[in-house]
Amino acid sequence: MDINEIKARAEELRSQILYHNERYYNEDSPEISDYEYDMMLRELEEIEKENPDLITPDSPTQRVGGAAAEKFSPVEHKVPMESLHDSFSHEEIRDFDKRVRESVQSPEYAVEPKIDGLSVSAEYRNGIFVRGSTRGDGKVGEDITDNLKTIKSLPMKLTRPVPYLEVRGEVYMSIDSFEQLTARQEENDEKPFKNPRNAAAGSLRQKDSKITKERNLDIFVFNVQQIEGEELTGHKQSLEFLKELGFTVLPFCHVCKTVDEVSEKIDEIGNMRGELPFQTDGAVIKVNSFAQREVLGSTSKFPKWAEAYKYPPEEKETELLDIEINVGRTGVLTPTAIFTPITLAGTTVSRATLHNQEFISEKDIRIGDTVILRKAGEIIPEVVSVAKHRENSEPYQIPRICPSCGSPVEFENGEAALRCSNTECPAQLMRHMIHFVSRDAMDIDGLGEKVLHALAENDLIHSPLDLYRLTRDDILSLEGKKDKSADNLISAIEKSKSNDLYRLVFGLGIRHIGQKAAKLLADRFRTLDEIAAASLEDISAIEGFGEIMAQSVVSYFSLEKTGELINEIHKLGLNTKNLTEKQEIKENPFLGKTVVITGTLPTYKRNEAAAIIEKLGGKAAGSVSKKTDYVLAGDAAGSKLTKAQQLGIKIIDEDEFNKMISG
Repeated sequence: MDINEIKARAEELRSQILYHNERYYNEDSPEISDYEYDMMLRELEEIEKENPDLITPDSPTQRVGGAAAEKFSPVEHKVPMESLHDSFSHEEIRDFDKRVRESVQSPEYAVEPKIDGLSVSAEYRNGIFVRGSTRGDGKVGEDITDNLKTIKSLPMKLTRPVPYLEVRGEVYMSIDSFEQLTARQEENDEKPFKNPRNAAAGSLRQKDSKITKERNLDIFVFNVQQIEGEELTGHKQSLEFLKELGFTVLPFCHVCKTVDEVSEKIDEIGNMRGELPFQTDGAVIKVNSFAQREVLGSTSKFPKWAEAYKYPPEEKETELLDIEINVGRTGVLTPTAIFTPITLAGTTVSRATLHNQEFISEKDIRIGDTVILRKAGEIIPEVVSVAKHRENSEPYQIPRICPSCGSPVEFENGEAALRCSNTECPAQLMRHMIHFVSRDAMDIDGLGEKVLHALAENDLIHSPLDLYRLTRDDILSLEGKKDKSADNLISAIEKSKSNDLYRLVFGLGIRHIGQKAAKLLADRFRTLDEIAAASLEDISAIEGFGEIMAQSVVSYFSLEKTGELINEIHKLGLNTKNLTEKQEIKENPFLGKTVVITGTLPTYKRNEAAAIIEKLGGKAAGSVSKKTDYVLAGDAAGSKLTKAQQLGIKIIDEDEFNKMISG
């Protein structure tokens, strides 16, 4: 390539990387694999290394990928939270070792797993947790103190009152928690997270800490950023010290004297990956001595005393034996590939979702094909491509009749998924039952899939409400059920009648309505009858509701069968009211108004101002639109202020905000 072509390629790579940075770091919704991203970044680094004059100040090679989001208050990191330089071969690790030995004598290296989560800082004063923040761009992060408090494995009080301590850790979601979460999301027609890292990041950056708490996050603490009152000399020693203080530290950290030992430990961690309860995408190699780290220093982006080794994605070929069609709670037909079992990333896999007809047609997947598999995010098996077709194979089409009930299936509203047209489909009904009794819905203890199937096979239930007609004798008629278990189950069913309204609304299984949306409906309309009578305009006005969600609610409650269902709910004595007492809000300038906060306010943090607005009955929105009533602007307000001025929206500063509050 000539210099113009090289320059054009560098610009193209920067543009792509910045786009994917936004998707990965700030939206928690990546579109490409980590490996594809790493290869793009590596190509740009090589171009800039050979052509230094092409390096730009805003190049992604010069800065950490993320940025502090406006919905959280900014936190300036006194000790930068640097990212790590990546290596993709043992030869590159040897090059790292050579660079280190050019500056220090006889270095020892600590080798540990690279946890794939969200990097955070946690600060303690006199042994008490006082603040938590994200990495952000390495210099400025986001204040997520309340959300970090929900993580049980992060101590709120240390075993010793250290005067001041700042630690760095990785918040992650275990593989079990991730699989449970995505199963619930798919069951509720919600878009599931792609991998545990994005699930952890999306959960930790919620404005509502109650949602974060429900996501069952964990944390490994792996570094001391700042400390007062103690002297630490090395990394391994610091981990032992952190463990004594009550922190959960990485379960695998070995100190190596030679680069050959480092390579052995990297391979050892790689072989462990499939057995670990958390996701890891590599190994981290750090100079153990803090004094030697000081000598080595950092570049503008990376510490020179540490390196990350990234494992390449494992891909294998296998034969596609069959395609199985499953029917979900909302009638969606999901094709699942059944293939000759293979070991992939440490576990045996024999199934993978094929999503929908569009996915199958795009990759031209046919029964009998030799397909290439990998694990997306090292967790979920996926078909990457077809290696070769079987002779005389034919393109695959999902059958146009439901495999459960034989009814026609159809595409709805331009969706990619095929859906069974029969609302009485047995497969839908059973999955609806399972959803109705689940922990996030009516939470009926003891009613697992096995019991529900037994009740259905004995013709005792045909809908969720039939559960409330069951008698003790009905339960005892099931094989293996005794007096105590029958009594416990009847008691659990009776107890669920008094659940709060949002659980019932969520349990109804309305398309596109998850637990959070059910809570918003219950908070706005207060009773089931009021929700049923609400107009499309009223529901659309709820902050956080989109047009599709609102239309789905209206369509559900307009059905004749839903009216009959509500009558039965009343007859059976289920609670249909919001049990959380609604506070009456006096008339004030923010009641019913939408306010956008932008920039840095003189005294308030953005989340503090937002809490005041919401307490007064207003809405603190994240973006400016024609529906915005006020923009509360501070220093460095940026594009939101400009847009507000263009739309003629009233702009207030903190002084006017305080006057409006006091007024």
